[in-house]
Amino acid sequence: MTAAPPAAPAVGPPVPELDPALVARRQAQGAELVDLLREARDRLGGVAAVRLGPRPTVLVTDPGAVQQVLALHPDRYVKRSHRARLLVGDGVLSATGEAWQRQRKLLQGQFTGAGMRRYEQRIAAAARTAAARWAAYARTGEEFDLGDEMRRFALDTIWRSLTGHALDADTARELAAVGAVMTALPTLPADGTASAAVAAELARIDAVAHRAVAAARGGAAGPDGPGLLHVLVEAGEERPEYTDRLIRDELVTLLVAGHETTATTLTWLYLLLDRHPEARVRALAAGPDGSPERRQAVRALVHETLRLYPSAWILPRHAAADGLVGGYAVPAGTDLLVCPYLTHRDPGLWPDPEHFDPMRFVTPGRRPGLQGSYLPFGIGPRACLGLQFALREAVALLEHLLPAPAPRFRSAPAGAVYGITVRPDGPAPVTLS
Repeated sequence: MTAAPPAAPAVGPPVPELDPALVARRQAQGAELVDLLREARDRLGGVAAVRLGPRPTVLVTDPGAVQQVLALHPDRYVKRSHRARLLVGDGVLSATGEAWQRQRKLLQGQFTGAGMRRYEQRIAAAARTAAARWAAYARTGEEFDLGDEMRRFALDTIWRSLTGHALDADTARELAAVGAVMTALPTLPADGTASAAVAAELARIDAVAHRAVAAARGGAAGPDGPGLLHVLVEAGEERPEYTDRLIRDELVTLLVAGHETTATTLTWLYLLLDRHPEARVRALAAGPDGSPERRQAVRALVHETLRLYPSAWILPRHAAADGLVGGYAVPAGTDLLVCPYLTHRDPGLWPDPEHFDPMRFVTPGRRPGLQGSYLPFGIGPRACLGLQFALREAVALLEHLLPAPAPRFRSAPAGAVYGITVRPDGPAPVTLS
């Protein structure tokens, strides 16, 4: 049999590049990455090159091009690692190739259909616990930080889902190290070497993971039965690749993905509602408590928040082979940045894109119909496994808290920090009137 001839190289014009002198000048003036990417998109369109290092990096914000990179050709535009690898190790978030396929297959059933129903009671219990705390804050007038409170709820939710147990105060204190490491990651050296302070925080996380795995191996299921951690421990008994280290990495990955992004989304949502109180009024007026109309309106609040502040604001990829993206030639070896944050703020897709308007997700015809125009959790085979989990926990909490007294901010963060996630750039102290 004659061997097939090698594929012909993709032919197309080069990706237009933002003037390197302009980039250097803007960097000298202190411009952040998001500012350079926005300038490239505004000047050159939805596929543009920016020289962030010795070679141009291709920015992708056009919905069709996003589809090509993430959904249609994931084997050509690959994920090489993850910026949080120091924290999550070889968990499903950073794994690649066959290892990633095995790990995702094991976990996927836990976040869809019957698997999700298994965790709904745990999500609801965490929401009731948070609502009871808010009722106490309202009675006493105690001031608290909104971001800390949202992290406490989201961490309780994922901990119940992992272990079957409610989050206790000691574990919550130790797992504050997760947020500390996430904040420090963008400041670490390019080789990912941990500072002494970060290494100490990682040791705290490892100790919590070790105790939780040992308890799961001892059969310590919670009141609602075994959790996700028990699935991982059982995999370790049957599959040699699920070593103690990989079980630890998957546990920490689920902790990170299961609470940091949700907590940040809920914090942004309340900051937006403080600026747009009519959106809260409209959601509560959509229907009685527990009705499908109320739930749809609450989901719209979450979706519009995710449009403005997507969980994954930037998705790095690497071209493993020559290809065409948006009609432009992208040679093998090129780094690409898919940027949901800028796609979601494209005025050609979303009219008045900087305005918080949840009605986009309720009124027919208000959203762009193009696939790839809305991707707060990514799209394609590497889209976030926990999409439905995150939406359900956010909606469950808001169904309890929206009818309660609205937070009154003593001060509010003025901007955003663009790290692993997009988070508010300061504390958010509030009281409940």
